[in-house]
Amino acid sequence: MKDLDRVVAEIAEEMRTRPDRGRVADYIPELARADASAFGIAVVDASGHVAAAGDCDAPFSIQSISKVFTLTLALGMVGDRLWSRVGREPSGSRFNSIVQLENEHGIPRNPFINAGAIAVTDTILNGHQPREALGEILRFMRFLADDNQITIDAAVAASEQRTGYRNMALANYMKSFGVIQNPVNFTLGVYFHHCAIAMSCRQLAMAGRFLAHSGRNPATGYQVVQPERARRINAVMLTCGHYDGSGEFAYRVGLPGKSGVGGGILAVVPGRASIAVWSPGLDDSGNSHLGRIALEKLTKRLGLSIFGL
Repeated sequence: MKDLDRVVAEIAEEMRTRPDRGRVADYIPELARADASAFGIAVVDASGHVAAAGDCDAPFSIQSISKVFTLTLALGMVGDRLWSRVGREPSGSRFNSIVQLENEHGIPRNPFINAGAIAVTDTILNGHQPREALGEILRFMRFLADDNQITIDAAVAASEQRTGYRNMALANYMKSFGVIQNPVNFTLGVYFHHCAIAMSCRQLAMAGRFLAHSGRNPATGYQVVQPERARRINAVMLTCGHYDGSGEFAYRVGLPGKSGVGGGILAVVPGRASIAVWSPGLDDSGNSHLGRIALEKLTKRLGLSIFGL
């Protein structure tokens, strides 16, 4: 893409000096330790060129961004049968809300809110021990990013397990409806640990390449998922990837994307690029404040929105 390196460097510098940085997540104690001044960005285009700036190589807890990859794995295991356990509609509620579960008989609204991701994790766990399921998820992430250095942040995982009472409530409530089929502590253990995977912007952008190229890794030609499945995962990212801020993200950025409360966002430009940004300060919906602003600037300056200029 013309001017990609220059635009990425300019945006990183603009974000570095902005005073409005959002608020770092503190309900998971270990995440509260993040440096609110950090900002990183990486863009991988179709040729494999990486434009990166700022704290692009600093690892951070990807949190809910991992749900894109667990959804991909679960669909590979059970196909469209997954949609009998989790919906595909925007929630309009907080990412950890229990209200809709009560109204909708324990079926989570989509795979990117916490309840939905716990149900997806339970699908991956079927027939496996927790350690095996978690190993499968981690191997998949390393394979996609072509980087065996990706690890799980044990301190973050332990912090989530100590304080994840609302997630425990969500899982137990779904268990009462038969949506969760494995022991709740097994499912939650895998869930907490895959949310605690640590990656840099560069690694995350590399891992997301297959979604930008019809399910294929353009570097190797390997077909990770079929084009139709990649298109549908992108569709759910567009409509549900930012919790109750998904509409605002689509309106301002115009790309499929998935955020995490660690401050990261993975975004996809179909046919052109995968993008990762990171800034730990969050907005009121739990999405990276500067991350969204940076992506909005990037799509405007390079004409990347899927909705046109």
